[in-house]
This record gives sequence, C-alpha cells and structure tokens, in this order.
Amino acid sequence: MPGLSGRVLVVDDNKVIRQLIRVNLELEGFEVVTAADGAECLEIVHQVRPDVITLDVVMPRLDGLHTASRLRADARTCHVPVAIISACTQYEVDSGRAAGVDAFLAKPFEPAALVKLVRRLMARGAAAAAPGDAEPVVGPTG
Repeated sequence: MPGLSGRVLVVDDNKVIRQLIRVNLELEGFEVVTAADGAECLEIVHQVRPDVITLDVVMPRLDGLHTASRLRADARTCHVPVAIISACTQYEVDSGRAAGVDAFLAKPFEPAALVKLVRRLMARGAAAAAPGDAEPVVGPTG
C-alpha cells in the first residue's frame, strides 16, 4: 500500500543510490519520490509535500547542505525532517547541523538503518519537533 507509512523525497545525484533507497523504503510501505539534485528537490518539494527528505551532500547545481538551508528558510518546508545520507565527514556533520539537518546516515549504510532512521524522523515530524536538533551520525555497520 503506497503511502501507508508516509512520503519520502530522496535526493541524490547517483541513480543507483536513489534506486537503492527507493526500493528499501517502498518495501517498508513508504511512498518514495526522487530528485537528482538540490535544485530539482526545491522545484518539486511543494507539489510532493514529503513527510521526510533525504539529501546527499555532493550534487551538481545545488548541494545537499545548501538545499537543507533553503528548505529551513522556507516557511512551507521548515518543519519537514531532513536527513543527510552521505560520507558524513566532520565538515558535513557540522555544516549540516548549522543548516538545520535533523539526522545523518553514513554511506555505505545498512538498509535496516535507513528504514529505522526514516521511521524515527517520520514520527518526529508528526510530533513537530524543532529543526536543527540533530541526531548523532549513524555509521556503517559490519
């Protein structure tokens, strides 16, 4: 049942990563919409109205950190939980927190960690938690 668990906007310039995230979330009942970069995300976010947004950091046109800042600056999207799914260097984490990112997931990631993160953010978004209160980085396991 699409949309049963909520709608996620997945933003990554790597088509394989976008599909990997999409499949794993759809298998758990989430409706998934994808965008290839931050500029496309900002173009479609108001039509899509996601419950959670995941962003890669390094993307053409508009990177994930600037996209997160723009989402936070817009009254229509400032409340939507945002997760960075990237290599998660210290610079990315610090800059992401400053931009109002809610959580971080380091690549490579376990599908179960992705689903858990999205579910947690979905619940947090429903509770209207304040943006910028970032969760710790979830690193690769194994």
